[in-house]
Amino acid sequence: MTEFRRDCQTHFVHDDIIRKVRETIPAEEDLYVVADFFKMFGDATRLKILQALAISEMCVCDLSELLHISQSAMSHQLKTLRQVNLVKFRKEGKVVFYSLKDEHVNQIIETGIQHVTERE
Repeated sequence: MTEFRRDCQTHFVHDDIIRKVRETIPAEEDLYVVADFFKMFGDATRLKILQALAISEMCVCDLSELLHISQSAMSHQLKTLRQVNLVKFRKEGKVVFYSLKDEHVNQIIETGIQHVTERE
């Protein structure tokens, strides 16, 4: 059986394309930050939290009840999400309410869902 090769059959470097891409691609340090940002979406529990907060702001107790995890575990997840600016909080007396940092967070999740559920 012959293996199908996708690599170049001739060695010709397109300098103009390489130059354009080098000038346009973000700095490597910025890409590391973006990679860490996207790691937050690699956990189903965090995605459920973000989806819930896209619908309504919620406190730790409500989120814990909704997702059937301890308040301690929920607090840890929310702290992680706060550190990468995906969620924000506000205090009302002794209760802390969480919500999405901005609409971009919801757009990222919705785009991901659309991508994995689209049919060819």
